[in-house]
Amino acid sequence: MTLVEMGIPTVRSGRPSLDGRPATPLLVDRFGRVARDLRVSITEKCSLRCTYCMPEEGLPPIPKHELLTAEEIVRLVALAVRELGVREVRFTGGEPLVRRELEQIIAGCHERVPLTPLAITTNGVGLAHRARALAAAGLGRVNVSLDTVDRLRFARLTRRDRLDSVLAGIRAAHEAGLAPVKVNAVLMRETLSGAADLLAWCLAEGCELRFIEEMPLDADHGWARAEMVTAAELLDVLGARFSLTEVGRPDPSAPAERWAVDGGPATVGIIATVTRTFCDSCDRTRLTADGMLRSCLFSDEEFDVREAMRAGADDDELAEIWRGAMWNKWAGHGIDAAGFVPPERTMGAIGG
Repeated sequence: MTLVEMGIPTVRSGRPSLDGRPATPLLVDRFGRVARDLRVSITEKCSLRCTYCMPEEGLPPIPKHELLTAEEIVRLVALAVRELGVREVRFTGGEPLVRRELEQIIAGCHERVPLTPLAITTNGVGLAHRARALAAAGLGRVNVSLDTVDRLRFARLTRRDRLDSVLAGIRAAHEAGLAPVKVNAVLMRETLSGAADLLAWCLAEGCELRFIEEMPLDADHGWARAEMVTAAELLDVLGARFSLTEVGRPDPSAPAERWAVDGGPATVGIIATVTRTFCDSCDRTRLTADGMLRSCLFSDEEFDVREAMRAGADDDELAEIWRGAMWNKWAGHGIDAAGFVPPERTMGAIGG
């Protein structure tokens, strides 16, 4: 497997063009969208090897000198909030819990921008041992990736027998006050028959479950549009066991459409990334673990803010690079287009 196939990008642009951009500090693009949700990947490493995300051997390690330091991450997060209009921040990976400085990063950001919600997306492995410390550092809530509560299926899918650790992590998050605890499940053929069991477990545990259509971001490039499980199929499966009433999408920029379960108040969400695209309301901006700005999961155009920062750029210069990166954002991912080409970086390398 080549480096490109394992998620190393070949396209890295310099200073982005600001031609035609309106005079606003916000992260606007050419289609009128405003990015207010920042996703920060802090590592490419992960404790699991989910088949739809990482190759069995993991991703190539980012050289230590290329990885953003904790202090650099805090600086960029504070800049995004104070100067660019970002309203919430989520830390991702790889797996953020693999990075030992996670509590330091959370605490630093909470000190600099105390009113900004901070969250992580995690696989939950080891969360039981760190939930209280993360909450004390300023973390507000967690999203846990969990595709099945069947132990054998979990082990096959993740290539690790760690389901007990994940479930313990979810319960520890509740106990630490990291609420609401949301569970993200990727829709796959091999887990569809257990989707109702997963929903029942989440209802019993007080978790908000969201199913996500599988996207062409897998490291093994096995995704096929004709084989993916759609939101419509999932609703049929869940509807055989639960009464579902469509609630819709209360927040237009939120990706999940929601259904009340058995009359509510509990709901289940579906993020139909492929079949019910929401690109026209996307409000996300991304920072990779090696300091690249990405405007879209599916774009290989990146802008290097790390080297600019290390070369002495002040906050005004960094803000202009970021504004330019978002000004040049695509209209949409184009998965259904005839000439669609998956990005070179995979989900594990970009951050969710």
